[in-house]
Amino acid sequence: MTDNIEVFKQNSIRIKDKAGSIYIDPFKMDEEPEDAAFIFITHPHYDHFSPEDIKKVARPDTILVVPEKMADKAKEVEKFVKKIETVSPGISREIDGLSFETVPAYNKMKPFHPKNAEWVGYILNIDGNRIYAAGDTDAVKEVRAVKCDVALVPIGGFYTIDAPKAAELINEISPKVAIPVHYGEIIGKPEDGKVFADNVKPPIEVEFKIRLS
Repeated sequence: MTDNIEVFKQNSIRIKDKAGSIYIDPFKMDEEPEDAAFIFITHPHYDHFSPEDIKKVARPDTILVVPEKMADKAKEVEKFVKKIETVSPGISREIDGLSFETVPAYNKMKPFHPKNAEWVGYILNIDGNRIYAAGDTDAVKEVRAVKCDVALVPIGGFYTIDAPKAAELINEISPKVAIPVHYGEIIGKPEDGKVFADNVKPPIEVEFKIRLS
């Protein structure tokens, strides 16, 4: 179910699909694969929207998907992709055969990711599985309502939920597999992964895929 999923740094994710590679927030890529059929951006912070890394993964027919309020900023990379599509929170879309949904991603009591910015996480429908990449968020009500098979959730704390709270979230939404992201690089310690796993309840499986420094 997750053999086609890789996690690089932070929230940098690659999912292999029959349509090609699907990236979410490519960041600090060591290679230049230029294999992206789609690139999904959750929000404009530098460790999620990196023009340098978008250039490394994009190919001439790449579709870039960004939140609507990022439309102007996304023009920085329009020369690297075929087209740019914009989305708002809480919608369902299909683009070139790939169906997906957007989930609001925001903080409740912290200023880093305001709700009115309308940034998002994504649920991608791939090979019959719903793969949720949460982006930078707290365990807000929209996130707690997610239904998915695989959940990639931030655990580093400070800007996002921390490892214990992320585990509580996973226990509530109950995917088949949980993959911790957004730790061990800028914020969050490598050992946060173990804290997360120790607090996730069976039969949910925890898989570690992030490339830690």
